[in-house]
This record gives sequence, C-alpha cells and structure tokens, in this order.
Amino acid sequence: MTQQLNISDPESGLAYKKMNEEETGIKYLIGKKLGEKISGDPLGFNDYVFTIRGGSDTDGFPMSSSLQGGIRKRILTSGGRGFHPPRERKGIRKKKRVRGNTITEDIYQVNLVITKKGSRKIEEILAESAE
Repeated sequence: MTQQLNISDPESGLAYKKMNEEETGIKYLIGKKLGEKISGDPLGFNDYVFTIRGGSDTDGFPMSSSLQGGIRKRILTSGGRGFHPPRERKGIRKKKRVRGNTITEDIYQVNLVITKKGSRKIEEILAESAE
C-alpha cells in the first residue's frame, strides 16, 4: 500500500510530492483528522511539523472537514469541496460524494502544509529518499 504526500511550503510557494511506501509512516497517519498538526519524524522529515489540509481516497473522492469519521457519503452541498457551481445561477445545491475527515487505509493522497521547518532543507530530504 502506498500513499502520496503532497507537501506545500507557504514561505516559498512550492509544493513537493513524495510517495510514502513505509508501513510506519502510513500507520502513523491513520486515525489523524483534517487540521491536526503532526510530526514529520515518522514520515522521514526530522524536526518538521505539518498540518493536514486535505486528501482524497483511492477512487478520487475528496476529504471533507464537515463529515465526521472515515466514511464515504453523499452530502448536499452548495459549493466547496468537490462542487463549484456556475456564477450566473445563485442558490444551486447538488449531492456530491465525499470522504470523511479522518484518514483511513483507503486514503491515497494526503495534503500537508509545513508549519515548522527542520534543520535541513526539504529538497535535500526528498533527493536523499529518491536515491
């Protein structure tokens, strides 16, 4: 089982992608919720702190912070995650299928934002893990 980590750096505006294939890193993320701050040590980023901002499951359904748990459900939405109504028509609502706010085994992509940087640059860590 693999997970894709999308890591965004708000200071530089750059985003990095890392495939997480280590069992310890995947198990560490299971049970965490959107908005939580997590340590980067189990993921291979020593001294880094990340905030979980989103993700999607293996079928591409986005995670929604309004739905509790790790379930997949159809919700009535007027915009936001998974639905962007046209501007010319106001009040449009639609049922869209989304994933809950908790990371489970079915989550493939996890979006992280760097909250606290470590001593080494993230480019060095990613280059080292790619080798």
